[in-house]
Amino acid sequence: MTSHELPLGRPVDYPRHYDAGLLFPIARTLGRTALGIAADGTLPFAGRDRWHAYELSWLDARGKPVVDVATFSVPADSPNLVESKSLKLYLNSFNATRFDSADDVRVRIAADLSEAAGAPVDVRFGLPPMATEANDVIDVDALDVAIDDYGPPNAAYLSCGEDIVEQRLRSGLLKSNCPVTGQPDWAEVRIDYRGPRIDAAGLLRYLVSFRDHAEFHEQCVERIYVDLLARCRPERLSVEALYTRRGGLDINPWRGTPGLAPPVEVRALRQ
Repeated sequence: MTSHELPLGRPVDYPRHYDAGLLFPIARTLGRTALGIAADGTLPFAGRDRWHAYELSWLDARGKPVVDVATFSVPADSPNLVESKSLKLYLNSFNATRFDSADDVRVRIAADLSEAAGAPVDVRFGLPPMATEANDVIDVDALDVAIDDYGPPNAAYLSCGEDIVEQRLRSGLLKSNCPVTGQPDWAEVRIDYRGPRIDAAGLLRYLVSFRDHAEFHEQCVERIYVDLLARCRPERLSVEALYTRRGGLDINPWRGTPGLAPPVEVRALRQ
């Protein structure tokens, strides 16, 4: 089934009652096969997909509305990702449904997302703090470069020198498009590595070459990770994208060298 054939690309009725069947899992192998990642479960990275839900509401036992925010963390080695529009519809199905307690809601969401993803999903109320930028982060967007390539993603721009460095790079210029709806997805990319020095201008051109590309958030981050790994051979690599919200949700996929601790959870200014 192609992305254009998915039911998520069609108009749908607003959900009136809780319905776990609204969640639409998509096999991760669909995107990973194109990246040359083996289908046997052997991954070149560790990772997680961290969702922030800003529009979560339900009714208490007496029918009074409750509102909250929540963070969901889906392991990158789960068989499936969950499509964002389906997650929005699913969360909206809680709006007119009564629950005895907030923990009942948390447990129900965790069970449903775990079933859809095929692996345990952590659910907790609350959001990470806003990021405070460290002085040693290099903003590649400040480079004065001419760019005229907006897709498809072109890994040929990536190159590195011979000196070994530890660097943290960021760019707020990542844009791709949803393969289901065609809507734009915007993100800040954070790259932390140790290895041959990455050419910053080439990295910027590479990230901008996603601009007209249609791919899910998680797949874009895995593509960036795999391309950097192949072109620059870092000893340690961490790639995280902090996507802006759409439909009351944002997603923050992270992929890193196996065994590497995840980055501290934060939100970007545009989130």
